[in-house]
Amino acid sequence: MMRLGLVPYHEAWDMQKQIVKSIDEGNASNQLLLLEHPHTVTMGRGSHMENLLLTKEQYAERGVELVEIDRGGDVTYHGPEQLVGYPLFYLGERGNDAHAYLRDVEEALIVALRHWGIEGGRKPPYTGVWVGDEKIAAIGVKFNRGRQRKGYITSHGFALNVNTDLRYFNLIVPCGIQQYGVTSMEKILGERIDMAEVMNQVVRGFSQVFGWPAVEEGERRNEAG
Repeated sequence: MMRLGLVPYHEAWDMQKQIVKSIDEGNASNQLLLLEHPHTVTMGRGSHMENLLLTKEQYAERGVELVEIDRGGDVTYHGPEQLVGYPLFYLGERGNDAHAYLRDVEEALIVALRHWGIEGGRKPPYTGVWVGDEKIAAIGVKFNRGRQRKGYITSHGFALNVNTDLRYFNLIVPCGIQQYGVTSMEKILGERIDMAEVMNQVVRGFSQVFGWPAVEEGERRNEAG
């Protein structure tokens, strides 16, 4: 598990690709990267252009980078004070069940939120974690087929709104869902939440649900500019 601070989107994406390759080759164990991104709107493979409410130039004027990526799902937003997690897990040892993996990621976040008395839940058929009719955590995953090992290795992951500036979600149709809104831990609790403690509880949730020990492999903190 690595806590990386504020990382540009492309830098984190490149890091994921390198770690996935190492896991496939048997040179690395399962990893959980925890970080934040500068203001970024990402478009997954299932994105619809009508869910982008501005042009690329208009996003740039607002300091938002627009990135097309290889995960599943539609348009979503990343930004400071949002905890982004990239679980890079080999699923061959868990039955190679992609559907179960998504439910397990949801459950890990639901477990973490309970620490603050926030009752997260699911809203089928949508993926993610919800509080009532508002989404608090988005999930978008790529299942990389192993070349050396039989089975999938996951990349991309989840975005949990902690103290996120929710106004940025007004620049898109989040995940293509028009009828429901988004929320954050800060909005629900009425106070800013300590990001380090959120990371601690997310690690605890993943350890509990996936049954893997949380080993701190390295730490790099970037100060936000």
